[in-house]
Amino acid sequence: MKIMFSACVATLCLLAAPAMAVTAWSVNHGASRLGFSVQWSGEAFNATFKSWKADIAFDPADLTHSKVVATIDLNSEDSGVADNDDGLKGAEGFATNQFPTAKFETTGFTARGGNAYVATGRLNLHGVTRPVTLPFTLTINGNTAHMTGKALVSRIDFGLGQGEWAGETPIAHAVTITVDLTATRAH
Repeated sequence: MKIMFSACVATLCLLAAPAMAVTAWSVNHGASRLGFSVQWSGEAFNATFKSWKADIAFDPADLTHSKVVATIDLNSEDSGVADNDDGLKGAEGFATNQFPTAKFETTGFTARGGNAYVATGRLNLHGVTRPVTLPFTLTINGNTAHMTGKALVSRIDFGLGQGEWAGETPIAHAVTITVDLTATRAH
């Protein structure tokens, strides 16, 4: 009976023990960029988001427990052309009065060899949530990590561009989200 009790206590202790902590990373916003590009009237339209945050817990040796949640302030979109930015934030674009933020949350990571990975996740934008795949490269040098990646999404899948803007012209449906992120290991 004493052996059975000891075995039960040991099993409960193992089950209650927290999983190994995955490395937390703090974004260096001054050295990072989050943006997108889309073809507009045959020309590349590029913009960045000036305000966003990312909660990153990532360890290449423990992809199962790695997680990223990024929240983007859509009102911080900036292409350098105020009229375009105002229109993009308006009712037929991001509709920032109703949907001020977008959120990307990972559901998993896959190693592709070397420093190549793929993040799968969900993007919530304009009140719509869709799966997104983000292939990226990652270099970790001491306490600094540098990640670059691109994801391709369709603006129509998120209900962006209504009425005269719903067609493939003048604004293409395909949008490339670009991430160039530098982070330091949190202490």
